[in-house]
Amino acid sequence: MTGQRDPVVMYGRKSKHPLEIIMRHGHTAIAILAAILAPPLCAVAAPGVPAPQDLDFPGAIRLQADATDTDRRIVHVRETITGVGPDLVLLYPQWLPGTHAPMGQIDKLAGLSIRAGGQSLAWKRDPLDVFAFHVAVPAGATSIDIEFDYLSPTSDAVADAEISPDAMLLEWQGLVLYPAGHHARRIPVDASLTLPAQWSLGTALQVSRNEGDRRDFARTELETLIDSPVYAGRYAKRIDLDPGSTQPVFLNLFADRPSSLVVSDSELAAHRNLVRQADRLYGSRHYAHYDFLLSLSDQIDQIGLEHHQSSENGQNPDYFTDHAGQLAGRDLLGHEYTHSWNGKFRRPADLLTPNYNVPMQGSLLWVYEGQTQYWGQVLTARSGIWSAADARDSLASVAAYFEDQSGRAWRPLADTTNDPIMNPRSPQSWPTWQRFEDYYSEAQLIWLDADTLIRERSKGRRSLDDFARAFLGVENGRIEPLPYTLDDVVAALNAVEPYDWRAFLDARVYRAGGEAPLDGIRRGGYTLVYRDTPNAVDKSDEAMRKVASFRHSVGFIVRDADNTLAEVTWGRAAYKAGLTEGMTVLAVNGAAYTREILEDAIRGAQASDSPIELIVRVADRFRVVRVDYHEGLRYPHLERNPRVPARLDEILRQKS
Repeated sequence: MTGQRDPVVMYGRKSKHPLEIIMRHGHTAIAILAAILAPPLCAVAAPGVPAPQDLDFPGAIRLQADATDTDRRIVHVRETITGVGPDLVLLYPQWLPGTHAPMGQIDKLAGLSIRAGGQSLAWKRDPLDVFAFHVAVPAGATSIDIEFDYLSPTSDAVADAEISPDAMLLEWQGLVLYPAGHHARRIPVDASLTLPAQWSLGTALQVSRNEGDRRDFARTELETLIDSPVYAGRYAKRIDLDPGSTQPVFLNLFADRPSSLVVSDSELAAHRNLVRQADRLYGSRHYAHYDFLLSLSDQIDQIGLEHHQSSENGQNPDYFTDHAGQLAGRDLLGHEYTHSWNGKFRRPADLLTPNYNVPMQGSLLWVYEGQTQYWGQVLTARSGIWSAADARDSLASVAAYFEDQSGRAWRPLADTTNDPIMNPRSPQSWPTWQRFEDYYSEAQLIWLDADTLIRERSKGRRSLDDFARAFLGVENGRIEPLPYTLDDVVAALNAVEPYDWRAFLDARVYRAGGEAPLDGIRRGGYTLVYRDTPNAVDKSDEAMRKVASFRHSVGFIVRDADNTLAEVTWGRAAYKAGLTEGMTVLAVNGAAYTREILEDAIRGAQASDSPIELIVRVADRFRVVRVDYHEGLRYPHLERNPRVPARLDEILRQKS
């Protein structure tokens, strides 16, 4: 969508010269041409959007955002852009880092007004690129003033909440229009933000001045601005996780209520240890400072997004006050912190685009996200945020999911790197058959496979830790992104342990079919087994998601709120009986459905040849469904195999 567009195109073909049409078709052609050439109907393509050039933008953006209207959740934006020329194209960010997809929220921009010297300017949206605005700047004008409103969601019916009466998360990509034709890192920005009275904020940006409720930030470039979201709120706490460091790390908490901000000594020690364990793994830091931005809220979106010098995360209000209850999500900070090395500093070359309106490609997301998923959970265990047993429980759940995942038969893991573009996290009817973003957790299993293989081949002298230090920890202190390709990944693995790593990755990443990649668990000294009670992480996950999972037994998950099926596992007994997502379970063997009633029925079916009888509702229809299942309740666990060295335990052990 950059560069000059094609000439006029009619009905899919380039038009002939008008005289040629008249000569061939006479008076009929004249009438046709009159209709074709009439201005209101002429399908003339708009001028092109300039391609980004690696040149300094001659002016700057002054950006003022007013976020005080928390009741209506409207952010008022004013911009002044200097150094503009007559053929100006303004862009609203479309392709967003971390989402790997065109997820810019152009629909939330409203009330756009552009002026120069007090004169209102006409603008026109590009008909082929709705994120681009052509502006007729008058001769002699070198700056423009822009105003618009960012309409943050007012309820869950619109989208996930970003602003509440007590807290907010603001992403700059929704609050800026920028000039086309330049790399984002070559456009300077002076930004300010006005917050409600008495609110605190957290961000990786440097505050240069406080004036009342307005914060002015030090000049930065557009790339850093958009990579530096702001969290703010009425109830906040800032904790130094690395006291005395010249590259400080802070944990910035924003909560719905003050009680959520209470952090015990043991929790503080574990989160400080996360920073220490990352230092010992990577041996470097690629930031001047780092700010964890963490909301403890059920009023705003519990997001998980990476940035180079900050995170953008949300957890339940009792994240610190109910450790066991929040067990399933406690690897989030380890994951996002790892992204500072893998994804932000070391970045796949096809994701390192010059601005936010050039399409991204995610061909190496199985490294970017998959290895980050691996290291995030390893660091969570090494730090003490999880115990080693918690980490093994989580790994058991991942392994069991992919053991049951039938989509591998037709779709290679590499193809799932297209999912952010194809389906930006919309619900699926059959996720185990369709596959979705498996480059996270299936790739996590592949990196465990690689780690244990290196340890086995080197007799414990080397490990994937050596790869992390050499590949992700290279050039200590460098902040500018360093891109990588598949060849770079293979070469780095071979430098740690000579092996046919290309064939290893080809079989697991680029080919369909085969079994779930569980060799890392087996080589790690464990076996995936099933028992009749959930492991601790699964139990926490079900409580947090408010579901009852029978995924590995009859093959479905039930929502607590309304007893509807949230998911049905492709190929399992429930699928064979004709059940689908969205059906409501009313009764089990004649008794009104509860989780306990279904559990009893599953246990009873072990000693019987009779199927489990369900009454389900689909819209206004009722059906009796007989599920032929007799293997009992099945929940995944890892069981120690004493015949194999406990390599997994060594991987999860804290490093001194």
